[in-house]
Amino acid sequence: MKVSFYASLRQAAGQKSIEVPYANGLTVAELLREILQAVPLLEREIMDDDGQLHEHIHILVNGRDLRYLQGGLDKTLAEEDQVSLFPAISGGV
Repeated sequence: MKVSFYASLRQAAGQKSIEVPYANGLTVAELLREILQAVPLLEREIMDDDGQLHEHIHILVNGRDLRYLQGGLDKTLAEEDQVSLFPAISGGV
């Protein structure tokens, strides 16, 4: 399963994306553990000191923000799902 990183997460990971082996029944939470195992430098960027996902991190599954999908971190992923991680981005005047 391909997982893409954007903005500062791409910098922290040192790469645009990674491939994570897919297992039937894989949840988003399990996928996050696999990502952090493969790219440990992302942990401080993605997780807080209590091991919870930072509020400013957005996980998109097939272009839809996980916060608005049924199941949240317990959502089961399909092998063809596309997952992207974004930090909140602000700017402007």
